[in-house]
Amino acid sequence: MPKLRTVAVVAGSALLVRRALRRRIRTSPLWPMPALEEPVSGRPRSRALRLLVASREEVAEGVVQLRLEGRDLPRWEPGAHLDLVLPSGLVRQYSLCGDPEDTSSYTVATRLVPDGRGGSREVHEQVREGMELEVRGPRNRFPLAEAESYVFVAGGIGITPVLPMLRALPDGVGWGLLYCGRDRASMPFLEEVEKLGGGTGRVTVVEGVPDLDAHLADVPEGAAVYCCGPEGLMAAVQERFPRVRLERFMPRVSAGGAFEVELRRSGRTLTVAADSTVLAAVRAELPDTAYSCEQGFCGTCQQRVLEGEVEHRDELLTDAERADSMLICVSRARGDRLVLDL
Repeated sequence: MPKLRTVAVVAGSALLVRRALRRRIRTSPLWPMPALEEPVSGRPRSRALRLLVASREEVAEGVVQLRLEGRDLPRWEPGAHLDLVLPSGLVRQYSLCGDPEDTSSYTVATRLVPDGRGGSREVHEQVREGMELEVRGPRNRFPLAEAESYVFVAGGIGITPVLPMLRALPDGVGWGLLYCGRDRASMPFLEEVEKLGGGTGRVTVVEGVPDLDAHLADVPEGAAVYCCGPEGLMAAVQERFPRVRLERFMPRVSAGGAFEVELRRSGRTLTVAADSTVLAAVRAELPDTAYSCEQGFCGTCQQRVLEGEVEHRDELLTDAERADSMLICVSRARGDRLVLDL
């Protein structure tokens, strides 16, 4: 299998490339790699929309694509995702993989995870053409920053946020993609991805576990590296490229000690066990407490913090919001005690 190589930007076209990127790519303050545009400040709250499931198509083994139709839909940029509110009330996040210029529909795809938490199974078994689904967003925490060259690593369904990025790159920008999966039949959008590579060696397809040291041996200094896929793949890429931009839809869970939570308005003090969550402890006392995704993405369980230091583990709140609030489904106390406005 050939090594993944990026194509150098032609020096004489560098100015044109930068101008094209400024028109087509919004940079983000969320990542340490420097951007050439002013960072976007703040994050608008997403409004809910009711969209029609216009089509449902199996685009690879175990992968279903949904096209959701509406009118005058909010625009989005490569890397953005939607929150889908499923018929059961579960909220799950899916990367947009259609055309950002299309304001009449959104396209998402999801792989069936038989032993998952139920969201993908519900999409595959219960979502049908003609249904209406509530969506929230789009939101983008995985934006395509301006760079002179790019390396993308995608594992299976992780190709979905990467595909619009590849389509958006102007001619003349150097890029390479390592796309890996169980086998070709299980890899969505493979034919389009290979066509985007144009037979120039930009795209390397690997069936099975890739040899990252071999395939990523020639990444140029300063290239922007993006990765989306299974946690093991992302961890391995991050080990080699600490500044990699990652897209994950499950929070990283790490061990934490037990601590107390005082519910100030309710006059109760709870103990959160090391292997439990603030949400679970609160709902044991206040079962009507709102929640949804339990993954730190949707914001339903956001609560005001009156005292204590929070170890934020969510993927949603801005720094300003984190100053006095937390998502109790995933975040924890950094010390021994928190006081919530509950």
